[in-house]
Amino acid sequence: MLSVLRNSAYRHLFTAQVIALVGTGLATVALGLLAYDIAGANAGSVLGTALAIKMVAYVAIAPAVGAIAYRLPRRALMVGADLIRATVALSLPFVDQIWQIYVLIFLLQSASAAFTPTFQAVIPDVLPAERDYTQALSLSRLAYDLESLFSPALAAALLSLVTYNWLFLGTVAGFLASAALVVSAVVPKPAAASEPRTGSAYAKATAGTRLFFATPRLRALLALNLAVAAASATVTVNTVVYVRDQLDRSAADVPLALGAYGGGSMLVALLLPRVLDRASDRTVMLRGALLLTLVFAGLSAVTVAGSGGWRWPALLLTWAAFGAACSMVLTPTGRLIRRSAPPQERSSAFAAQFSLSHSCWLLTYPLAGWLGATAGLESAVAALGATALGAGLLAVRLWPEKEAVEHEHTGLHEGHPHLAGAQRVHNGWRHRHGELTDALHVHP
Repeated sequence: MLSVLRNSAYRHLFTAQVIALVGTGLATVALGLLAYDIAGANAGSVLGTALAIKMVAYVAIAPAVGAIAYRLPRRALMVGADLIRATVALSLPFVDQIWQIYVLIFLLQSASAAFTPTFQAVIPDVLPAERDYTQALSLSRLAYDLESLFSPALAAALLSLVTYNWLFLGTVAGFLASAALVVSAVVPKPAAASEPRTGSAYAKATAGTRLFFATPRLRALLALNLAVAAASATVTVNTVVYVRDQLDRSAADVPLALGAYGGGSMLVALLLPRVLDRASDRTVMLRGALLLTLVFAGLSAVTVAGSGGWRWPALLLTWAAFGAACSMVLTPTGRLIRRSAPPQERSSAFAAQFSLSHSCWLLTYPLAGWLGATAGLESAVAALGATALGAGLLAVRLWPEKEAVEHEHTGLHEGHPHLAGAQRVHNGWRHRHGELTDALHVHP
């Protein structure tokens, strides 16, 4: 898997991603402490609102950036986003009002909504070989999981030496380092569009979303996003409730439970490159989604059990299984988008995935929290489990088994890039590939 790091451009971009993730993790810890200093016992409400603002920024800003990304140098766009994030992080230690937190969080997450989809759209061009790209996706999944484990530990170590305001400076350093690494990377130019984009600003901003709804396997991906969001919201929102209230364990066991989730995800991310050499994305992703339903059933048993020492190891195993199943769905997602969108539309497609997937979390996060608090964990598990089951079954229905479509092109000249490997027929050219929704392909 590490062989892809021999590519210097990818190595610089991947290192930039890792450093930025660590900086973001430090900011998350520091932001919680800042909210407590300003709001006291209402810090949880402040952080909940900040999380909602984050999701709104992701959902609203990513498509807008996708609409203009094709006009901008991608490296400049990523560097600019990093510099904005560094500036916001540098401002956070001077905040003394709650509304200021909200404004700065919106700016910070808006910049992230510009950086992340652009970064994701660049990697397929840096690593055009399918096997290399698959390994890069697994490394990216590992980076997210390791960050969730490493950043809190690093923050705890730093807080034993300095005040939390210094963590924001660590965040600034992370974003500046990320910007420097992006500058040093050779970023390929995106493929030229087959025809210039036309239409209103709204049409351009929704191009990626319309691509999703027009392509069967991407419609299935929307359902898969919802299934994953149901599971991840359960873990993110209710881990502390399970550990502290349900199982009456110490606060030190909370990160252990979260670590089990990350461990399951990392294990699958390590194994998937070899698995995907033999199995299709469809097989792996749909099985991962349906596995989530079985894990919810196991969690229900842990939840309704009144007592028993077996519940703690069972919860750890359940969380690890959630992480593994989510990774089965999330890791191949980039491959799916790459195969479904023409090169010139990848920025819009990745922006749409970023926005639409976070729309699912915007739904499941409050569902997990509000139902758990008002109706009990049993109701929350039942509702989110039913959501995951319905979404998984819908994905199976939406994603056709045979995806390669044989078809002809009659209006393309010999030597057109799309005709590589096509056979000449009397009316034009004939070939097979997975479904694309662009100017060259029209679907009913």
